[in-house]
Amino acid sequence: MYCTTIAITTLLAAPAVAAFAPSSSALKYHRTDTSSLHVAVDPEVVTKAEYKDICGVNFDNQSLEERLQRTSFLYPKHVEVIEDFAPMVDKMVDEILLETGEKAWQPQDYLPDLTQEDWYDQIKDVREMADTVPDELLVVLIGDMVTEEALPTYQTLLNTFEGCDDPTGTTESAWARWSRGWTSEENRHGDLLNKYLYLGGRCDMRNIEVTIQHLITSGFNPGAQKDPYRGFVYTSFQERATKISHGNVGKLAKVSGDKNLQRICAKIAGDEGRHEKAYQAFCTEILARDPDGLLAVFGDMMRGQIVMPAELMTDGKDPHLYENFSNVAQRLGVYTALDYAEIIEHLVKVWDLENIEGLSSEGEKEREYLCKLPRRYTKLAERSMNKAKKATEDEVPTQSFNWIYGRQA
Repeated sequence: MYCTTIAITTLLAAPAVAAFAPSSSALKYHRTDTSSLHVAVDPEVVTKAEYKDICGVNFDNQSLEERLQRTSFLYPKHVEVIEDFAPMVDKMVDEILLETGEKAWQPQDYLPDLTQEDWYDQIKDVREMADTVPDELLVVLIGDMVTEEALPTYQTLLNTFEGCDDPTGTTESAWARWSRGWTSEENRHGDLLNKYLYLGGRCDMRNIEVTIQHLITSGFNPGAQKDPYRGFVYTSFQERATKISHGNVGKLAKVSGDKNLQRICAKIAGDEGRHEKAYQAFCTEILARDPDGLLAVFGDMMRGQIVMPAELMTDGKDPHLYENFSNVAQRLGVYTALDYAEIIEHLVKVWDLENIEGLSSEGEKEREYLCKLPRRYTKLAERSMNKAKKATEDEVPTQSFNWIYGRQA
């Protein structure tokens, strides 16, 4: 993109090269035009036509600035596409995201009010119900809470999607407003679960806080590569996965006797469901404008594996903490390989991939691959889960968790 003396040396003889160098003699004896890249160009030695032939752009300031604007993105076409439906995103901010302030639900709505005279009784009720939750489910709830508390990492991720960033922190573009609004809603989830676990009194909260700090410090890379297409396919998948996980924890909590936790998880799952619909709607808009582009990205991502947000989770003591937490979640049926396959099937259906027309030959290959993928994943998931079930028929493996003071789960 930028023409340097070194690059041009390979193409031109020495006298012509000198025309691009900011030499004092050229500045003194010849009329020069200085570009916004601060490269002195002598039009008496190199004509505009010759410069454009070499660099692909004129050397006047306006042409260079226009060129830089067009090439400042890794994915200029993808940015152009998402900017085209920005008005719809503005509408999503108003219709999908909840109002802030008094009309929005807050964590305190589901927690004891310590300003009331019966505050002690309220806490006692919370603890009595929390005592009914088995350690296995408690471990999964803690893992879900830690994942939610790493929210700063996820907002950072959103701001890496080209064309969706919030460069000033208060940018009024549709995408920046969405990013901040989404983050403000998600922020409630970790807050609420954290306080619930603290009041329950059955967890080592300091160890959990250490885990949260480690996770945020370690960061998170889902392989979006700054591409908004990849970013929205990922969030379409992940929001649904999170909804499933919170919803299933709530159902199990109700069975165990903690109706308070069931209400909490249902409320959080409801938020994730709204967010899921928004991200999937963004991808629907992309498909309407660039179906080949989105299918290429979707297919490429499915040939790999969707990275879970908390995969770098550690408490500084257990190097396999995420794997151990994930195994417990799978045994309880909170989030399994079958759920992974179901999410792929859902995305294929909601984006109506079976009926997309007007694709290139490559796009058609991706469409066929993606439409067949849910069935393949389902078979693999069933085979894997049956194998795991047989391996644990005699004895279910357990693992100690520092989150619950070393108890087995």
